Parts: sequence; C-alpha cells; structure tokens
Amino acid sequence: MSDVQTWIKETVTNTPVVLFMKGTAQFPQCGFSGRAIQILKACGVENIATVNVLEDAEVRQGIKEFSNWPTIPQLYVNGEFIGGSDIMNEMYESGELQALLNGGK
Repeated sequence: MSDVQTWIKETVTNTPVVLFMKGTAQFPQCGFSGRAIQILKACGVENIATVNVLEDAEVRQGIKEFSNWPTIPQLYVNGEFIGGSDIMNEMYESGELQALLNGGK
C-alpha cells in the first residue's frame, strides 16, 4: 500500500466524520462540495473534518482509488465510505444520514 493510501486509511479510520472535498468547509470550490457541507451542517455536524483534494494531486487520485468511486466529494463515517453529494442528499431527505451521524438515535 502506498504512503497516500496508508494516510487515507488512517484518516478515515481515526476521524469519525471526514469529507474529502474540493476546497474547505469555509470556502468550497465546487457546487457538489458546497452542497455536501450544507447537508452535514443541516445534520448538526459541527467540527466537520475535511480534506481539500485540490492541495495534493496524489490525495485527489488516491481517494478515488481507495473508495473505487470516481468523483469528489466523498463522505466517510466511522471508517465507512458513504458516498458523494447525491447519495448524501438522498440519505438526508430520507432521514438515514441524520441517524447515521447521530449514532443511530
């Protein structure tokens, strides 16, 4: 496993909620990343851990390989890949995402 893959695995394993995105939570650099942040905030997630894939081409490519998912953003909760902004939106609308982020409560 490459250094980038090892770093990604450690990041998603050791951080309860992490969003790999374009830009930052304060300054998203694409509409999908911005929507993902809005959804997490609407779910009550406060300190959103994000990784700006635009800062490192290896991480940008590495996260796609790690998840076998071609697009950014990518949400991980408790080490599990959840999906991108479309999946997050569907889960949010059904209440499933809120339950997942609140430990099933």
